[in-house]
Amino acid sequence: MATIAASRIKRELREVKGDSELIKDDVILDLIDDKSYLALTGEIPGPRDTPYEGGTFHLKIIIPETYPFNPPQVTFTTKIWHPNISSVTGAICLDILKDQWAAAMTLRTVLLSVQALLSLPEPDDPQDAVVAQQYKDNPDAYQKTARHWACAYAGAKCTNRELDEKIEKITEMGFGESTARDALSATDWDVARAVDRLMS
Repeated sequence: MATIAASRIKRELREVKGDSELIKDDVILDLIDDKSYLALTGEIPGPRDTPYEGGTFHLKIIIPETYPFNPPQVTFTTKIWHPNISSVTGAICLDILKDQWAAAMTLRTVLLSVQALLSLPEPDDPQDAVVAQQYKDNPDAYQKTARHWACAYAGAKCTNRELDEKIEKITEMGFGESTARDALSATDWDVARAVDRLMS
């Protein structure tokens, strides 16, 4: 079975690298190690008119030996604030990576579907309950937080002095920057609530 998976991935890799539409959109697929076709990295740009715009998001793609009959395991290695992606582990909740996978699907389908998920979150089927709750209850805080994370972790260009100052307040108490950002993000950028969360 490993041979079927490897030969299929070789073909799909060639197709992605030769796809002018993907090249134009900066969607990239590469092997982690030239000796194995079962571990790859993907790169997708944040879609336009979303808080992720301007960011570059990296994915880790593990191919099971039973591929293409079973889906690849795909996780974000770039931290991201999104209802269907774990802000801690990068795990993705997407139907084609679970029970809606079909052997006719390809890694091109996966990359484009993950990118589409960034444009169309599904808060009622969340991977990250905290983010999904914020998305539904406080859309402005969600937009602000998702944008801030795209800047902090994915290289999007922006500055939000107000949010940076709140992070500084908490780091001055001895917490790390990433820990401070996580706590503030989960509490709609309320410093007092973020500190309570960190102390509890």
